[in-house]
Amino acid sequence: MNGTVSARVIDMAGIHNFRDYGGYAARGGTLRRGVLWRSGQHTDATPADLAMVHDLGIATVIDLRGDSERAANPCLRHAEFSGDVLFHPGETASVHGRAAHEEMARDVRSADDARNAMLRLYETLPFRPVLVGTFRLYMQALTERDTPSLLHCLAGKDRTGVAAALVHHLMGVHHDDIVEDYLLTNTAGDAEARIAAGARHVRAGFGISMDDAAVRVLMGVDAAFLDRAFATIREKHGSVDAYARDVLGLTSEGLAQMERQLIES
Repeated sequence: MNGTVSARVIDMAGIHNFRDYGGYAARGGTLRRGVLWRSGQHTDATPADLAMVHDLGIATVIDLRGDSERAANPCLRHAEFSGDVLFHPGETASVHGRAAHEEMARDVRSADDARNAMLRLYETLPFRPVLVGTFRLYMQALTERDTPSLLHCLAGKDRTGVAAALVHHLMGVHHDDIVEDYLLTNTAGDAEARIAAGARHVRAGFGISMDDAAVRVLMGVDAAFLDRAFATIREKHGSVDAYARDVLGLTSEGLAQMERQLIES
């Protein structure tokens, strides 16, 4: 029911996949609730949706979409929103104006095609220059700011999923909890509406007749996708912590400060 809060998901009419990804056991305590929010884009947000977002006190929005995505689908904000919207300029997908999962759809016809395409996508997400730039801004914000933040892309599942999982890992959240939170995309809010909206985008953008099972794979998440991203990080950098240091610029001092901001005993 719109406007109700479950364990961590807030159901909204026009914002999909809106949820709190705090509350998990972390290194030395528990991730704070009410400060780490994630969602899909806010292009179709209703006034009631915007009021609910405003009431959360979100002061920092991290937009993982590319410039052309933002231009084509500008996010709506509450009239009294006075926070910062952070993003690195440029494109995060190779197809102009499209989300990362949509760029993988051009040769997809079956569910197997879709799974293979998504696995290839996740090998690249941690290393795309514009995404890396925005990931760096996010880590800096979590280090320096103690106010609630919101992380989003188009569907709030792939780019957002990797970024949230990185924060979880760096804060010492157990891998099982990281995966559990990631997989909530498949059930959070009105998943069928999100899938239907995604199907329209994919089919309109590429004109390929793919079966419904393929669309569901493209619009969902699978633990194997996230595992592929982390495996590729470790293959290239030895560990996620080394990747955070060498690629995202997160120093040991910054990591300690982030822990102080996000973890409560």
